[in-house]
Amino acid sequence: MFIVNVEGAIYKDGKWLLIRRSNNEEHAPGMLSLVGGKCELEGDSTDILERTLQREIREEVGVEVTNLHYVNSSSFIADTGVHVIDIVFLCQYKSGEPYAKSPEEVDEVIWMTTNEILAHTDIPIFLKNNMKLADRLLEKNKSL
Repeated sequence: MFIVNVEGAIYKDGKWLLIRRSNNEEHAPGMLSLVGGKCELEGDSTDILERTLQREIREEVGVEVTNLHYVNSSSFIADTGVHVIDIVFLCQYKSGEPYAKSPEEVDEVIWMTTNEILAHTDIPIFLKNNMKLADRLLEKNKSL
């Protein structure tokens, strides 16, 4: 069985919104990452990935997003040994000033350009790859 996790690549004014995960997190504490979280059991529902991502972004950093577009998916084994399917969406920033709204999950919010992300030595390669893909999708669809 897998946990399903969704993450948002949020772009505004030439920069991407990243978070530094709280040191209290079981998986990847203190690491830079996109904002997101796991899907909860809902029974029969529609648009669970999109609704989950919008809720997680609102709860963790106080931002509203819209116009979600699939970037990619991958799987990994979390630090806790749990198997995870991770789905990344490009999100159009709608409103709100991001801050560490959920301190048990987020230590800080950081805006970075694509080049800053790719040059940063503490950002894992999978995140760099996700950001390259999100950046390409953004370039293809300038209206996003």
